[in-house]
Amino acid sequence: MARQFPSNRSFRSKRKHNDEQSSEHWLFGLHAVRDALMNPLRKKYKLIVTPNAALKLKDAIEFSKVTPETADPRKFHAPLAKESVHQGVALHTKPLEWGTVQEFCSPTKTDAKPIVLLLDRVSDPHNVGAILRSAHAFGVRAVIAPKRHAAPETGALAKAASGALEQQPYIRVNNLADAMEELKQMGYKIYGLDADAASQLDECSFQEPTAFVMGAEGPGLREKTKDTCDSLVKISTDNSFSSLNVSNAAAISLHTAYIKLKI
Repeated sequence: MARQFPSNRSFRSKRKHNDEQSSEHWLFGLHAVRDALMNPLRKKYKLIVTPNAALKLKDAIEFSKVTPETADPRKFHAPLAKESVHQGVALHTKPLEWGTVQEFCSPTKTDAKPIVLLLDRVSDPHNVGAILRSAHAFGVRAVIAPKRHAAPETGALAKAASGALEQQPYIRVNNLADAMEELKQMGYKIYGLDADAASQLDECSFQEPTAFVMGAEGPGLREKTKDTCDSLVKISTDNSFSSLNVSNAAAISLHTAYIKLKI
């Protein structure tokens, strides 16, 4: 069953944000903009569409009550990067304001063993977008990342997430290690993905609330992050070339835990 959009109680109004979280930006692409228009909690400032895109988004535009500005498909005038695959639509908006780690990640009677994913300085928006898609597919409570040195909400991230950005909580925190300690207090066991780890991911039993931490490609997990994990694990591969794209590693890890915890 598809997850519903979060209720107003799932969001916390915050007047002070760092610059990258509060800055307005443009979403683009049919899937990303459609889901943003259908999200009543998304602030929408301006919608630019070509006539063809307007027909494809008719229901979403009517639902949003945003009056679109028609664009010539030969001169699409939204201020997007040249490489943006906009599909004839762009929406001027600002980042969603998600709540706290406590609000989204606390185990409940109906979901006593939730899954959470943390990103340690993963800054590529395409990777984070793909991770949000996988997280939403496997019912992850929240994807947590630091406010600095991590991918903010942008059009490129939203396009890669293909709609998951509107429904998958993406919580930005001041300090990742502090968020990890908060999860431990809730009963989570935290697994850090590390190619040099002695333990294998598929050997883990996953008997309690589970959190995975993924590091950026290249540098991997920072030492402070490693020290805060309960266990370091690696994904078994068939040969010595064991480095996986971080979004692929996230999908494999989440699926492995999902099978053991949820089925």
